[in-house]
Amino acid sequence: MKRLPILAVFLLAAVAGCATRPLVRTDHDPAVDFSRYGTYAWQQEPAITNPLVKQRLLAAIDAELAAKGWSRVDADAADIALVGNVATREKQTVETFYNGPHWRGWNWQQEWNGPGVYPDTRITTYTTGSFVLDMFDTRTRRAVWRGSAEGPIPDSPEKVNMAVQSAVTRMFEGFPPSH
Repeated sequence: MKRLPILAVFLLAAVAGCATRPLVRTDHDPAVDFSRYGTYAWQQEPAITNPLVKQRLLAAIDAELAAKGWSRVDADAADIALVGNVATREKQTVETFYNGPHWRGWNWQQEWNGPGVYPDTRITTYTTGSFVLDMFDTRTRRAVWRGSAEGPIPDSPEKVNMAVQSAVTRMFEGFPPSH
């Protein structure tokens, strides 16, 4: 099974090793008045190797910001600069199940061992991803907002797309932050 090396969506990827939704967090500078902002430009798009996933991620972010009344403009005219980063890493879960009872019979010393319990250990390797979106005020060059999503990367394109959309939607639920 081929893994798609991107986020974590971030998601991609969801909460812990077995979760189905990405863990999404946001933070902002409480001293910033977000009503002053209305335009943005990408200073650094996330380096996602799958161009289709990248297009969908950027489109989802553009749609969320447009729904908030923001417009994408050229970098020299933007109030906010967006910086996106992604990272992936391999993780493992170890699960041990005990099966039994099983009659073990006589041992080599000719002593009866009685019923036994046999452990069955499974190691699962999976890829987790994380996506971080930072916003910077282009005038002051200070960070004003951060959203992040992380979790296991799904194993099918359809699930990756759903995870991306879910993470971006949840990331912008309370955006723009109020004082």
